[in-house]
Amino acid sequence: MPLPRSAPRQMLHLRDITLRGYEREDGLFDIEGHMTDAKTYSLGTVERPGFAAGEPVHDMWLRLTLAPDMEIRACDTNMDKTPYSYCLGAAPNMQRIVGLRIGKGFMKEALARLGGGEGCTHLRELLQPMATVAFQTMIRGQAKAATQGPAEPDARGRNSCYSYSDHSPVMALVQGAVQGAVQE
Repeated sequence: MPLPRSAPRQMLHLRDITLRGYEREDGLFDIEGHMTDAKTYSLGTVERPGFAAGEPVHDMWLRLTLAPDMEIRACDTNMDKTPYSYCLGAAPNMQRIVGLRIGKGFMKEALARLGGGEGCTHLRELLQPMATVAFQTMIRGQAKAATQGPAEPDARGRNSCYSYSDHSPVMALVQGAVQGAVQE
């Protein structure tokens, strides 16, 4: 269901983000993010005076290759469109997150390595939703390993959202199912 009707308005900016999770034949996982930013009006920068309305100002790709334990094994970037050619210099710095493990503290450590003038704001912004997609992608592997149907929240998921909070009836059902499985 869409949002309630808004006051009359004019769209000025469009950001599209596409995220995909893949299981590779070699046992690793690829998480890919693609971001585009476009304006509904012509725009210019001191270096690039002519971005036409609808033309991407940013068109960027990020791929994280993960081991089953969520360690980042490789990081690939492509910056097809940027407002300045100098922006391209930030892409190699993304290699600084290779070796990090997606989990508790991941974003804090990634920002420490890529924050401020060391990284690209837009590539950094892709990291949080890509981490979420990594967890969603790994559920299949967890479910296959358990061979008991869909994966349920474990200690990593507990209190991560409203439905997985300690006061939730969902968690009561999960705890009951886990206790029942242990007794069998």
